[in-house]
Amino acid sequence: MKFYSTLLFLLIGAHFSFSQTYSVKGKIQESGSNNTIPYANVLLLNVNDSSQVDGMISDLEGSFEISGVKEGEYLFKIQYLGYNNFFKTLQVNQNIDLGVINLREEATALQEVTVAARRATSQQKSDTTQYNADAFKTMRDASAQTLIEKLPGVNSADGAIQAQGENIAQILVDGKPFFGGDVRTALQNLPAEVIQSVEIFDQLSEKARLSGFDDGERLKTINIITKPNRRKGQFGRTTVGYGTDDRYIAGASINAFDEDQRITFTGLSNNINMTDYSADPNARDNGRPQSGVINTNLAGLNYSDLWGEKIKVSGSYVFNRRENIGQQKRFREFITNDETQQFYEEISNETRINNQHQFDMRLEYNLDEKNRILFIPRVSARFETENSNFSGETTDGTNPINTVENTRTAKNKDYDLFNRFLYSHKFDKPGRTLTVRARIGNHKNEDRAKRLAENQYFEPEYRTETINQLINRDRTGFSWQTGVSFTEAVSERSQFELEYEIGNRKNDSDQLIFDVLDEAPGSANLSLDTALSNTFESKFLTQQVELGYQYSKDKLRFQAEGEYQNAKLDNQQGFPQSFELQRTFQSFLPTVRVDYKFSDNTNIEFDYDTRTQEPDLRQLQPVVDNSNPLQLYVGNPDLNQSYSHRMRVRFRSNNPETDRNWFLFAQSSLVNNTITNSSLIAQEATEIQDGIILESGSQLYKPVNLDGYMDFRSWLSYGIPAGFIKSNFNLNFGASFTKRPTLVNELNGFNNSRRLSTGLSFSSNISDQIDFNVWTRLSFNDVENTLNTNLNNKYFNQRGRVNLNWIIWEGFVYRLDLSHQVNSGLSEGFDNNFTLVNMSLGKKVFSNQRGEVSLNVYDLFRQNTSVRRNISETFIEDVQTNVLQRYFMLTFSYNIRRFSKGMDMNDYNEMINTGDGGPGQGGRRGDI
Repeated sequence: MKFYSTLLFLLIGAHFSFSQTYSVKGKIQESGSNNTIPYANVLLLNVNDSSQVDGMISDLEGSFEISGVKEGEYLFKIQYLGYNNFFKTLQVNQNIDLGVINLREEATALQEVTVAARRATSQQKSDTTQYNADAFKTMRDASAQTLIEKLPGVNSADGAIQAQGENIAQILVDGKPFFGGDVRTALQNLPAEVIQSVEIFDQLSEKARLSGFDDGERLKTINIITKPNRRKGQFGRTTVGYGTDDRYIAGASINAFDEDQRITFTGLSNNINMTDYSADPNARDNGRPQSGVINTNLAGLNYSDLWGEKIKVSGSYVFNRRENIGQQKRFREFITNDETQQFYEEISNETRINNQHQFDMRLEYNLDEKNRILFIPRVSARFETENSNFSGETTDGTNPINTVENTRTAKNKDYDLFNRFLYSHKFDKPGRTLTVRARIGNHKNEDRAKRLAENQYFEPEYRTETINQLINRDRTGFSWQTGVSFTEAVSERSQFELEYEIGNRKNDSDQLIFDVLDEAPGSANLSLDTALSNTFESKFLTQQVELGYQYSKDKLRFQAEGEYQNAKLDNQQGFPQSFELQRTFQSFLPTVRVDYKFSDNTNIEFDYDTRTQEPDLRQLQPVVDNSNPLQLYVGNPDLNQSYSHRMRVRFRSNNPETDRNWFLFAQSSLVNNTITNSSLIAQEATEIQDGIILESGSQLYKPVNLDGYMDFRSWLSYGIPAGFIKSNFNLNFGASFTKRPTLVNELNGFNNSRRLSTGLSFSSNISDQIDFNVWTRLSFNDVENTLNTNLNNKYFNQRGRVNLNWIIWEGFVYRLDLSHQVNSGLSEGFDNNFTLVNMSLGKKVFSNQRGEVSLNVYDLFRQNTSVRRNISETFIEDVQTNVLQRYFMLTFSYNIRRFSKGMDMNDYNEMINTGDGGPGQGGRRGDI
């Protein structure tokens, strides 16, 4: 018996000795300073042959923790480009905290070192794709946007920057918000040369980050990591220019960084359609023309800092005054049945002057290791004046049905206040947390307008109508929501969450329409139009209880939640007739999320969620909007909330050894009770409300609930280095399908649209003397209508762009930005094809090459145009808008570069010049 006891004891001891593991952690910073070093390589090596046993990359704060380390002796190594390697022998028999580890900068002159090995451009770390900025060559004065657009999986579509198939929603700099959600302003206010690395990931909501449970609310985010030796100093760019037709620009972007304290100022005044100051001399919104002729005056300020050891704060303020002079030609083909056809053609002119103030802030207070407070306010105010007119005609393809001549002047005011507050507490027991959150929103809108319309009706007999109105519209909205969630770990790998949330949304609208009977000097004889006036109030109270379960082990993470929602809709109208309508909705909302990690560089995510969407105030308010007398709109207080199912897949694979990468994004939605517009085309004069007549051939749009909405979209990208021309090659494919239910004259049908697209791009990686980016995209579209096969249509679109920057000789710089577009299948009379050519020839000036004088031409061949196709549930339309055309301009730009830590004058000269100080005579060094 003693023998067996001893044997059992030895077996148990052996089991624990083999299964016992430990952790090694620490923090990395620069020697002689408190600057942390993020994304350094941390390795555990075999002491005998230096083979790698384990490793990781330090996080944003320079911290690292390698877990699951077996007992034994290891060689510990830290390596980071530009710093001496750190080595230490570790005997691991317990958890080890190495504390702060200091790295010293390398003293070796880099121009004497030849590096033959190819540097990995990127790596995949869970759902985060990290790119090494130094692996993507740009010109010395390029902006962050130029660098970002070179990254695999990043492209521009419809004026927005996309990554991995989704629009970028926010920019972070060293983990801190930068200019709120204004992506372009953020990217144009940082030069590429200060960037060390770039992260692209899906940022969870604040609530999900605090509680640890994914709620499905994600923002596609770019986090820019700056170089340690570029975090203290002043840098930026200023530009002034004047050209033909009195075109001008004056702009500046200036950054003052002092470690954690970051201040950025941006200012712009111009009449050349630039809506954000661009650090790229030839940038024009990625080749996509801005509609209209725009005059912009802008001033913005961004601030972030640490207030003590516990408070992180960031904020931004932007004032923007924009004047847009727009002209449009519109051709619309309405969805009808096979027996009838109806077309609408419109020409419009408008001048809008918009003054907007916007303030964003984020304040994070870490009371201690277990308690955290987060406060996020947002305030905006917008003041707009409008002077517009349009002429419209409805026909059956041959004969006119009705026409309208409409003029309008208006002054609009909008005020928005939105506050978020979150508090989280971690209990002593791991996995047990409490999160409390609250949201408060307040909105106010005031519209004052005057309109005059002359209408002609040709059926059943000719007659004319004049509308002369004053419009007063006041809307207020107040919303609040609060919730609490509690998580409890039930094992080392799983935990539960219990959540309760309650909120209310209240909207009031008062619309008073006055008919102008006569206009005497200084006064007018007014009469209230009771048929078009209305006072309306809507309340929407929701309560929801949710139970969630999460399991995580090694490569797998699984989460499932079930939510019960009770919602009460209360509509009340006080004028012209009093009525009250109350509705109650009860819904069960399940969600499932699965993340699986195939390897360190390959992972897949699957999400299934359900959600509801309540109708907004305009959709509910039963008042007629006759902004276009030929196309009336009226709300529907009987609307139900919609219920949607959404499935989403993300696949990422990145091979750091070959730099080949795959990205796949696919999403599908199915919506019950979708809120869509029905269309009633009057065959004869019809009274739709007391005193309101829908004339023959005119249309009435009304929101209704319909089943059958479905959409699917996918995006696939493949990237690989093109070594033969020192460039990066990317190929992408896309497919989408949308099925829109329609209701036309009480007939149900579907408007289906399909799209197949493909594209490719080359971006140079040659040197900082020549930089190019070439891309082209093709799409084939097929539209099918079940009510009227005459509306079936196929159309094709191809877009291409060539962007070239080249230092030719002795500081002479040539820049070319060429955009080309081909359309086929659009309506007759619309300009289908155009080539937009922007060029400049500049000369670097001053001994440090920081200044540049250049001669620029915009739209060399005078072909600029803007054409787009819109598809809705009630019509298909083509729209052409006026754009800015050819002008010449002489500009002067100056780059500000002054860094006061981690850089001496020699380093600075090496960054600005090359080799022996002359441009074009050697490679760049020291800028790491």
